[in-house]
Amino acid sequence: MDAFYAAVEQRDHPELRGKPVVVGGPPDSRAVVCTASYEARKFGIRSALPCSQAYRLCPGAVFVAPRFEAYKEVSRQLHRIFRDYTDIIEPLSLDEAFLDVTGCRDWDGLATPIAKEIRGRIRQELSLTGSAGVSYCKFLAKVASDLRKPDGLTVIQPQKALQVIDSLPVGRFFTVGPVTEKRLKEAGILTGRDLRQAGLDRMTALMGRQGRFLHELSCGIDRRAVEHRRESKSVAAEDTFQRDTTDIAWMRGFLATLARKVSERLASKNLEGRTITLKVKFHDFRQITRSRTLEEPVSDGESILGVALDLLCETEAGRIPVRLLGIQTSHFDDQSPETGDRWEQLELPLPESEI
Repeated sequence: MDAFYAAVEQRDHPELRGKPVVVGGPPDSRAVVCTASYEARKFGIRSALPCSQAYRLCPGAVFVAPRFEAYKEVSRQLHRIFRDYTDIIEPLSLDEAFLDVTGCRDWDGLATPIAKEIRGRIRQELSLTGSAGVSYCKFLAKVASDLRKPDGLTVIQPQKALQVIDSLPVGRFFTVGPVTEKRLKEAGILTGRDLRQAGLDRMTALMGRQGRFLHELSCGIDRRAVEHRRESKSVAAEDTFQRDTTDIAWMRGFLATLARKVSERLASKNLEGRTITLKVKFHDFRQITRSRTLEEPVSDGESILGVALDLLCETEAGRIPVRLLGIQTSHFDDQSPETGDRWEQLELPLPESEI
């Protein structure tokens, strides 16, 4: 979807249409931007930016508190539309998902007309716009969906795959976060073409299994299937900082971003968890976790963040430099309280066109 939270706010509040809208906390708070409308993005406002900085970039922006229940309901409506075409759906967040439509008999598995119809229904039934990417694998479908936002459809044909991949910055590849991106750039690998030309042996020597995976992606090979039935024991998000820090205020803002990601992933799986776990890795690679089990399950970002901030106070963060933070939820339904180990690295925009 296009600027999802902000688009829902502009749809539900017509007076916001055409104005720069920032969904997040007040501009004088330590909160971060959840989503910015395209009018706000023209001023350089992006997700995870401190709201105070967003205000400095655009004092005329309208700051709106997030309404996660409203966004979850729209997400449920989206998935009802998706299920009219396929049951093989892999949610990435509230507003994004992979769909495998090869078995859609009504359309003979033709993904492009299906994508066109889905986008039309989203516009007609939900009064929102979404961008779609069509290709033969998950990696290129995701790349295609981001090429010409907002409100576009891009098809990457197999014979054009390498042409697209060659110019793609390494930071746009799956599993490449800020630290990995820096490491690749230091090795002189800046684009998809560089990844492929580096060769399998060098990439494997440089990064092990991840190097092999990235090299295969650079060759247009993505063996991952759309996973539509996965039993989740935990849902989590984590990321490594570009530099170690003792700045508690900055870490609180960072945790707000992680809590939002975890909340979106929980909503996409229709899950609520009772155990919240904070993961902290210090500058010397020493790692600790702190957990709390609640009486009632939660899934909203504010509740998750509140527990995470309390747990942060129980660590040495602020006195000892931190290099990584993570938040995990577990203890779903009838599962016993436990700390899982499935952490996910954060992955940090068509008139209709075909590539």
